Amino acid sequence: MDIAKRIKQIREAKGLTAKEVISAADMGAAMYSRIETGKIEPSLSTLEKIAKALGVALSDFFSNEDAVADVNSYDGSLMEKVKAIEALSDEEKKTVFSIVDAFAGKKKLKDALSNVLTDVK
Repeated sequence: MDIAKRIKQIREAKGLTAKEVISAADMGAAMYSRIETGKIEPSLSTLEKIAKALGVALSDFFSNEDAVADVNSYDGSLMEKVKAIEALSDEEKKTVFSIVDAFAGKKKLKDALSNVLTDVK
């Protein structure tokens, strides 16, 4: 399978629009369109940006087609939640981000403590 078809297949399996990927990858719409339609071959750095925007490993662009079937349900619901957050007022967004930051900080603290305890052993 060629990379262009694989990128489009993964994007569609995740329920993302090309516009969402373009925005997340911080690239031009024309360039992304040419990549996804196979008119140009992307550089490695561009492929890395697209992989990050899609939330997949770079190697997923080169794996078999069947692996994409597992991608959809969780990722789709997550994208719906992100869209809902984008529709909130600025004050409501600040509240949501504060909660997310608190959980992220808790995870980082747990990981740091785990590393310290591992080093002590």
